[in-house]
Amino acid sequence: MASPNVVTLTDSNFQAEVLNSPVPVLVDFWAPWCGPCIQLSPVIDEIANERAGKAKVGKVNVDEAQALAAQFRITGIPALLFFKGGQPVGQLVGRQPKSEILSKLDALA
Repeated sequence: MASPNVVTLTDSNFQAEVLNSPVPVLVDFWAPWCGPCIQLSPVIDEIANERAGKAKVGKVNVDEAQALAAQFRITGIPALLFFKGGQPVGQLVGRQPKSEILSKLDALA
């Protein structure tokens, strides 16, 4: 079950939710047909719950938001982008351990 702390990101809300966010943002670029994306999803939900209020976590379905995927040059998924102050400041591609994701996210706080 998806976490209520995970924001579904689209072309229309990306600016407000990510680029204008006062806290660091972790963006998960994924697709429903991507096995590693599905495996990573519960980890992303856990991070969203654990960092609620300190960081924002959002997911972009690359099939539904192809322009966003192209804008950030997403060529492989899952791709995790880290934003601070409206700028992408880090990226992880592929299924990553939770500790690695948290390490990058917490460094932005």
